[in-house]
Amino acid sequence: MRIAMIGGGYVGLVSGACFAEFGIEVAIVEVDPGRLTALREGRMPIYEPGLDELVRSNAASGRLTFGDDIGAAMQGAEAVFIAVGTPTRRGDGHADLSYVYAAAEQVARAMTGYAVVVTKSTVPVGTGSRIAEIIRTTRPDIEFDVASNPEFLREGNAIGDFMKPDRVVIGAATERARETMRRLYAPIAATEATILFTGIETAELTKYAANAFLAMKVTFINEMADLCERVGADVLEVARGIGLDARIGSRFLQPGPGFGGSCFPKDTLALVRIAQEAGSPSRLVETVVAVNDARKSGMAARVIAACGGQVRGRTIAVLGLTFKPETDDMRDSPSIPIVARLAGDGATVRVYDPEGMAAAKPLLPANVVWCTDALDAAQGADATVLVTEWNQFRALSPARLAAAMRGRVLVDLRNIYDPTAMRQAGLVYHGLGR
Repeated sequence: MRIAMIGGGYVGLVSGACFAEFGIEVAIVEVDPGRLTALREGRMPIYEPGLDELVRSNAASGRLTFGDDIGAAMQGAEAVFIAVGTPTRRGDGHADLSYVYAAAEQVARAMTGYAVVVTKSTVPVGTGSRIAEIIRTTRPDIEFDVASNPEFLREGNAIGDFMKPDRVVIGAATERARETMRRLYAPIAATEATILFTGIETAELTKYAANAFLAMKVTFINEMADLCERVGADVLEVARGIGLDARIGSRFLQPGPGFGGSCFPKDTLALVRIAQEAGSPSRLVETVVAVNDARKSGMAARVIAACGGQVRGRTIAVLGLTFKPETDDMRDSPSIPIVARLAGDGATVRVYDPEGMAAAKPLLPANVVWCTDALDAAQGADATVLVTEWNQFRALSPARLAAAMRGRVLVDLRNIYDPTAMRQAGLVYHGLGR
């Protein structure tokens, strides 16, 4: 079986490499010259554990190829996946579908026979219908079907999520399209994973609904952390107490500085706009967006308060810049407003992240000091702030951290450290909701 993947970014590259691992012939189309060159040379444009080896092995086998010619990629393809970006549109919060629609038109012009055109990108309800209109208008002579196959990949665990998914959601209107998708996902169906077939609109909405629900869980436990601080409770025990309820579950109940990344901020905002336009506003999701924005912007105030109310002339170490560990993604990361506020208030900010330094540089103030590791960042610091819970930060020795610092303040925005151990090392520990 052969497929084409339009877009060699995070979703397209991971999905394409995993399909190739299943024995499918995959042609990835990437129009960015620099990214295309990197892919052909085996250099990954993103950081994702295990992806480099997966790409290299399947490229070496000939199952995975890269090019910029859609026509060549689509030769003999039974399915064509659109996996281009859908960033938040500036000014109104809607998903920008210009790349999706441009890809649909290019696919239509290149088609030589029947194929299923599949949206892998996260798109609002109704996008599949619009893609069908574009293809019919561009090529009224061609036979095709449109399907929706949203991705549910977590950055840092994307390969595992693809290979062993909780579920695969496929929206399709015809049996011919469903049969093509069944054959494509046969290796996953053999693992007894649930393959859920729905209508196209249902599949499109399911992706947004899933991310919004998880974002609500994150926001809920963050608000409970704030309440715990006021009433003397421990949010970690609260989270465990409610997470043991099978109806709730323990995942996404870890308090933190607010969610970021490529999905939750963009998708919750897009869902708000979708619901408003449909005349059925989602007040819960609207509140999640507002609360999360306020939380991220308010985290620096916690650090300033821990430092006695002002940071001018002080040195602050920030450990972790990416929105989560095991990725180099800086999109909507809480570290951005935190570092900007601290630097703006006159602090010298020393930062370190294992993978996100290059992506962070254009997003942070020019006077930030870039360090080589965690202890280098903490050297001479009056306070250290843990923003991203990389494993190497979890293993940091309290005694060595205290010895590197000039001051005693430790602000743990992920609750990864043992407060007792940190206090025994002479540090003044500040967590969330503890």
